[in-house]
Amino acid sequence: MANKLLSMNKIRQILIFFERGASLRSIENELKTNRKTIRRYRDKFQQTGHSFTALLQLKDHQLDEILGLSKPKVIEYPEPRKAYFSSQLSYYHEELAREGVSRQLLWGEYIKDNPSGYKYSMFCELLREHNKVRNAVMRFEHRPAEMMQVDFAGAPLHYVDTLTGELVACPVFIAALPFSSYGYVEALPNAKLPQVVKALNNTLEYLGGVPLGAKSDNMKQWVTKSCRYEPTFTDMLAQWASHNNIALYASRPYKPKDKPAVENSVKIAYLRIYATLRNQTFYSLAELNKAIKEKLELHHKMNFQKKTISREELFMEQEKSHLQALPQSSYTIKHYTKSKVQKNYHVIVGEDWHFYSVPCRYIGKEVRITYCADTVEIYHDSHRIALHTRSYRSHHYTTIKEHMPESHQAFSAQRGWSPEYYLQKATDNGPSTYDFMMKIMESKQVIEQAYSSCMGILRLIKAYGPIRTEAACKRGLKGSKFRYTVIKNILENNMDQLEDQPCQEYRIPVHVNLRGPETYHNN
Repeated sequence: MANKLLSMNKIRQILIFFERGASLRSIENELKTNRKTIRRYRDKFQQTGHSFTALLQLKDHQLDEILGLSKPKVIEYPEPRKAYFSSQLSYYHEELAREGVSRQLLWGEYIKDNPSGYKYSMFCELLREHNKVRNAVMRFEHRPAEMMQVDFAGAPLHYVDTLTGELVACPVFIAALPFSSYGYVEALPNAKLPQVVKALNNTLEYLGGVPLGAKSDNMKQWVTKSCRYEPTFTDMLAQWASHNNIALYASRPYKPKDKPAVENSVKIAYLRIYATLRNQTFYSLAELNKAIKEKLELHHKMNFQKKTISREELFMEQEKSHLQALPQSSYTIKHYTKSKVQKNYHVIVGEDWHFYSVPCRYIGKEVRITYCADTVEIYHDSHRIALHTRSYRSHHYTTIKEHMPESHQAFSAQRGWSPEYYLQKATDNGPSTYDFMMKIMESKQVIEQAYSSCMGILRLIKAYGPIRTEAACKRGLKGSKFRYTVIKNILENNMDQLEDQPCQEYRIPVHVNLRGPETYHNN
């Protein structure tokens, strides 16, 4: 313990006492330090040739050096095998990035050339130590509203198509502001550029302003030509940036750490959105996005870990005021094409392979189609003849009833194809018609099998009138078979017009072979 060095603070206290002329015993009592140690330091002070006052005026490192307390630095020369290993580190890291190359393979090559080299465990340990420095993360200070980072989540979300029952996968767009970690999440019908631009418009509207720049990786929707210094952005994205007065940036290829804020937002989206919605079923994209927005707002209201402020509070208080004002109108992508109206009075938007109806009088005529991410407009001779909400379902039809010929409208009305439609028509005709039609539906294993019979009864109403058909159904309910042909036969044979005969009580006539009540009297 005698050779243990005292702290610099303790050394200065000893100097102060010596400057004041204190004795060794008094210093020992005050500082609780052994007198031999105090005497040893007094000798060191005197050997310097400086006064106690002059020594106190020196800085810590100067005092340490003049007293000779620091141990002299020993120049260490690396051993030959470590020097050789260090010279090969860049080669090893390049090789490990190649397909199929492992540390075991590299060590085998290394030990073959250096039989006295490191064993495999030390070889791997030295590689790990070097990786710690090589993979060090630099911390950046982000300024408010300076940059918005965007990306797609690796996993999609889903909803169920109510018409086909199929599970539709939706890519998930994510944007984040690095300063406050405030962001935006939206599920898209596809990851094509028009949908990306639409999501960017929705992001700016959600933020209530425009940041100075936007950065993404080198995805094809963002960059047409990758370059570390001057990447080339897609024309549509460049137009969007000019419209919103925002600068575009692209991260270096294969460098996800260039946009760490949105990478972290993707991880958080898996925890706060994907995980919490995993047991819910959605039946439309709008319903899915509504649920995403609810979970996103809850996430924004939660405090940062080990902090007393939330992302929403930080954004509202310190970042939102730095955003640029939104433009008067959102950037809209307009596509133009021409098409000839088909015999089924529909035109096709080839990008989605979806068909849209026009009034049937334009069959065979050429029309001009203007469409954006949300709507489809159809023009003939500069007059708009149809307006539809855009659908992205391939090889499906969007039809407005008024565009159909009258005969098609009537046929469509007859083929209601729902139990509610037929039962409502039956109710309008009468209670017996309703009961008979209900019996038809109950007699079928699959409800759709009853639709043809129900349609036939509706035609009988038109042919024979509602009163007779109601009477025929009333008579048909007394039987055990419930079919369209039962009502048809009743009407064709005019049985509905027969009055129901009252039932008379039937009595067995008196006969000599019948026993009378007296036979059963007890004797």
